[in-house]
Amino acid sequence: MNIVLTGFMGTGKTAVGKILARRLEWTFCDTDELIEKEVGLPIKDIFQEKGEPFFRELEHKIVRRVSSKDHWVISTGGGVVLRAENMAALEKNGMVVCLTARPDTILERVAAEGTARPLLNVPDPRKKVETLLSQRDPFYRRCGVRIETDSLSPEAAAEQIIGWMEKK
Repeated sequence: MNIVLTGFMGTGKTAVGKILARRLEWTFCDTDELIEKEVGLPIKDIFQEKGEPFFRELEHKIVRRVSSKDHWVISTGGGVVLRAENMAALEKNGMVVCLTARPDTILERVAAEGTARPLLNVPDPRKKVETLLSQRDPFYRRCGVRIETDSLSPEAAAEQIIGWMEKK
């Protein structure tokens, strides 16, 4: 069994995932980091130089690879839910948890990270976040567990996931 963390950027997937992996003594992986290692470029450069379709295809390949592991905490990119095959692979051997946050929280967290986000490199990032959240919501709703992280620390979110696991 794995725990898969998905959700929009800035919802805490990596921070929560690292805490979960440490607490459970499982392996942690971030699919975006694996993609960057494979291509040798940061995500923003992959989007610019090779395009989103290339990125999504490589993301699918990485998801297939990591979903077959056991006792892993897998942090995915927020768009992984858009491809049904990704979700089927992740659900086959994992509990998929969607971390959510309001647009204001997402924008604050992304700004605080100081990391370039290709999808937000637009004149109105707030509108883009709202649009993407609206488009992805039906896909995120497929997830077995949803945790709103606006007012939660990563530790508290990890605690909720562990509590949910214990009930299963």
